[in-house]
Amino acid sequence: QVQLVESGGGLVQAGGSLRLSCAASGSIFSLNAMGWYRQAPGKQREWVATITNAGVTVYADSVKGRFTISRDNAMLYLQMSSLKPEDTAVYYCKGLSRTTSTYWGRGTQVTVSS
Repeated sequence: QVQLVESGGGLVQAGGSLRLSCAASGSIFSLNAMGWYRQAPGKQREWVATITNAGVTVYADSVKGRFTISRDNAMLYLQMSSLKPEDTAVYYCKGLSRTTSTYWGRGTQVTVSS
């Protein structure tokens, strides 16, 4: 089992920056990849970015060039810059194990004001 806890959300003006963190605990050795997802009010949860154990990173087109995902052992980060109001959402951390089990955190709210 893996437990994930996000932090770092908050209110920021458009054009500003935030760094989200996700603390992983438990069987983190079983994780093959980790990622960030987000869900805006009234919308489906959408993928934002993924980082593999090999350090390969992939981003959604909507955040490419503005967001950076990184991982340091049990910590996952999402550095967000040039934030837009449409980035407002609850951001979730996800872990994917080698056995394809998935783990989710409870999310952290990011609100970008115009």
